[in-house]
Amino acid sequence: MTLSLTSALRPFPALSVSYVERRRLFFILMTLPAVIYVLVIGVWPLAQGIWFSLYEYNLLKPARTHFVGLGNYIDLLSDTVTRGAFVNTVIFTVGAVTVELLLGFAIALALWRDDRFNRICLALILIPVTITPLVVGLIFRALLLADYGLVGYYLAEFGLSDPRGLFANPSSALATLIFVDIWEWTPLVALILLAGLKALPGDILEASEVDGATALQRLRIIVIPLMLPSILLALTLRTIDAFRIFDSVYVTTGGGPGNATNTLMLHAVKQGLEFFNIGRASAISNLTLICIAVIAAGFILLIRKADRKANGR
Repeated sequence: MTLSLTSALRPFPALSVSYVERRRLFFILMTLPAVIYVLVIGVWPLAQGIWFSLYEYNLLKPARTHFVGLGNYIDLLSDTVTRGAFVNTVIFTVGAVTVELLLGFAIALALWRDDRFNRICLALILIPVTITPLVVGLIFRALLLADYGLVGYYLAEFGLSDPRGLFANPSSALATLIFVDIWEWTPLVALILLAGLKALPGDILEASEVDGATALQRLRIIVIPLMLPSILLALTLRTIDAFRIFDSVYVTTGGGPGNATNTLMLHAVKQGLEFFNIGRASAISNLTLICIAVIAAGFILLIRKADRKANGR
């Protein structure tokens, strides 16, 4: 049988798909690996954690696994260790983020002028941000050891710290961890705020200077109101990150002495990997996630409101 020229040139059904449909199919295929990755790495563990939190589930006693509903969450409310971990987390977050914001804003103002010296200083102060928190914790643990630490030994010798070291004293351990976090993350806050400062309209600042406004007046009336979106962005990122602090605490104090530096994430890890209480560990993790989601939602609303106000809408 011979094919006519017309039938041979007729497009196949698969090739007659419109350009818009082929473009849509192409984008779906390109995003499919990312969607699968998010489902496997993010959504599935989250769903599994919510499921586990509804059960009394201990890996050492799998035969005794049974459904308890919200029982794990109710038990956490009456658990003094969990309440202490929550208080420590809040104190750590508020203390670290507040100081980081104030110091970061001062550094950003100092580096506002664009010259070679300020660019070199900015590059140098960003070095701590490039170090992982776990390594930072190990560095400060070695520095502050009372026996042979480069700094801790002399602090103990001159009576400026506990003879056992700053991390071994319940009254100074949490404050020392806050200092470590400030040392590492203040440069990031400064970088975010410096970007906001450089985006300010120069004509408004020049006009205010011509009108005789002092530096403090320009800062209070012009700079800070226009900087609110950048300030809230830095607050959002650092608050979320500080609230889930784990690695630096784990390698420096392990939550001790006692429970003086125990945080929510560290408490969850201990429940899951030391006591193998998967149900309670999942409940603690979910409560931490809820707190972070509430914090993020609140800051996002404030950022939108500040952005509308800055743009005059």
